[in-house]
Amino acid sequence: MSKLLLNLRMVLDDEIEDVRAMLDENRIEFYETKPSRWGISYGGIWLTHDRDLPEAKRLMAVYQARRQANARAEYEAGQRDGTGRTFKDVLREEPARVLLAVAAIIVLLGLVALPAILLRG
Repeated sequence: MSKLLLNLRMVLDDEIEDVRAMLDENRIEFYETKPSRWGISYGGIWLTHDRDLPEAKRLMAVYQARRQANARAEYEAGQRDGTGRTFKDVLREEPARVLLAVAAIIVLLGLVALPAILLRG
């Protein structure tokens, strides 16, 4: 029976390519399911043979640790040399998005506080 190795929800294309290459390198048979038309399923990478699951999980753990270390190093380098993205950059590039997010937060806080306000009065 097939085993799901990676759900493709919110997975970047380069990461999917890396996982495919890693499985091919280690001669682990897999297949992919595509996302559904209406977004109910996001697709996945499945192992063909159950016996490959422990090795595939081990390889995924090593890969994810390496990817995490690279991302952290990239972030820290950006912070050190001043090229990292800051809140000011986001505000300057996408002011409407920031304002909508702030407005949504205020509305949600108001909805959370509404029962307390109504019970007081």
